[in-house]
Amino acid sequence: MDDEPIAGDMLLGADAIAAFLGFTRRQVYDLTARRIMPSFKIGKTVAARKSTLRAWIEELERRAPS
Repeated sequence: MDDEPIAGDMLLGADAIAAFLGFTRRQVYDLTARRIMPSFKIGKTVAARKSTLRAWIEELERRAPS
């Protein structure tokens, strides 16, 4: 089992996710509502892991035409 705390990897709220990605709050809400960007809910708050978002972006880069 991984003993590393998740707090450093967690983003809570659209503002935190937007700041991490360089997106607007509205873009975060749109991408999460359309299930394009990986995210989940904690109560009514949108949340995401930094590591998951990095992996998602890397996958988008791999699939992009060169």
